[in-house]
Amino acid sequence: MKGKKIGIAISGGIDSVVLTHLFFLLKEYTILLAHCNFHLRDKESDLDEEFVKKLGKKLNLKTHATSIKINAKGSIQLAARELRYRWFKELITANHFDYLITAHHADDNLETFLINLTRGSGLDGFTGIPEKNGSIIRPLLPFSREEITAFATKNHITWREDKSNATTKYVRNKIRHKVVPTLKEINPNLLTSFAKTISNLKESKQIVEDKISDISKEVISEKEGILKLNIAKIKKLENPKSYLFELLKKYHFTAWNDVYELLTAQSGKHVLSESHQLLKDRDFLLLTSRNFKTTQETSYYIPNNIAEITLPIHLNFKEVTNTSKKNVHTIFVDKTSLKYPLIIRKWKNGDFFFPEGMQGKKKLSKYFKDEKMSLIEKQQLWLLCSNNNDIIWVIGKRQDKRFSVKKSTNILQIVTK
Repeated sequence: MKGKKIGIAISGGIDSVVLTHLFFLLKEYTILLAHCNFHLRDKESDLDEEFVKKLGKKLNLKTHATSIKINAKGSIQLAARELRYRWFKELITANHFDYLITAHHADDNLETFLINLTRGSGLDGFTGIPEKNGSIIRPLLPFSREEITAFATKNHITWREDKSNATTKYVRNKIRHKVVPTLKEINPNLLTSFAKTISNLKESKQIVEDKISDISKEVISEKEGILKLNIAKIKKLENPKSYLFELLKKYHFTAWNDVYELLTAQSGKHVLSESHQLLKDRDFLLLTSRNFKTTQETSYYIPNNIAEITLPIHLNFKEVTNTSKKNVHTIFVDKTSLKYPLIIRKWKNGDFFFPEGMQGKKKLSKYFKDEKMSLIEKQQLWLLCSNNNDIIWVIGKRQDKRFSVKKSTNILQIVTK
């Protein structure tokens, strides 16, 4: 990390102030101090911000402070954490910094473990706060609160005491003041023992991850950005629900009972996460991100003599003098048969076209069925239509023969990527 640009998350408390002094003394980094004022403690919160700014001025460090009001129905602490890290990420990106450094230490790690224990957690919740998570680094994790306090006292470092830490209003404080002291009475070397436990759990987690990686190769395939989970193979696993959790946890699903029930649900049933859709389609569960457009009413209009469009799909238009070999990405149409502006839209019930290479007309729903297209593939398809809504091209699939080239003039080549 030597020579890197780092942002230090600083509250004004002893751990973050000690962290700041340590990196300042190293003289090897460009440092930015980042402080969030949530105004949860009225004047005390403002005094924290003032202290951080004075420390930055004293050490000649660039300091950023932001004021954030929280309107949360649930846990204020969780809401504050989410907002804080979102702001940290924006700040680090805007200032082109390499890392965000936080002051989490060994006692924080133990408290987090116990909180997860009370709430119910999988293995991920019992492997501790990660020392490094992307651009976030936590160098104080090996050290206890007691060791950090001793260092600050010995080196005459001043800090702000958060009086709310002394109360038992929050779950973490209850564990800190009531549970942990009792555990330390039972085992004075609790943090050392806990570190060994975390190390053992991380090794176990690695074994699980290796197994999941092997299973993933057997049950998951990918086609055009869609992950397909083979239902029959998943059902043969000893504990399908647990495997589904491990296979899909990074996609932010929370309704795990609903996910499991998709294995036996009718086609068309789906479960949504904040970022993805999991859909039952015959013999597979299909996983896609939720960033594709499915609105049936959305239409895009293309005027005459345009060379290229990029929304909602990338198409190139070029007048040519002859046709070359067609493929699913390239068609040639008789420009005189087109009515402008052309339209790009989603398919609707009742749509039909005259597929090139086939006899007569065919409903799109029947064409999709014959092509064994999944529900998600149908959702993602766009149609290129003439202004009278006649389908020119099921883009990337099949052209309508009514618009095929009949003579060697007025040929329009249309290409999609």
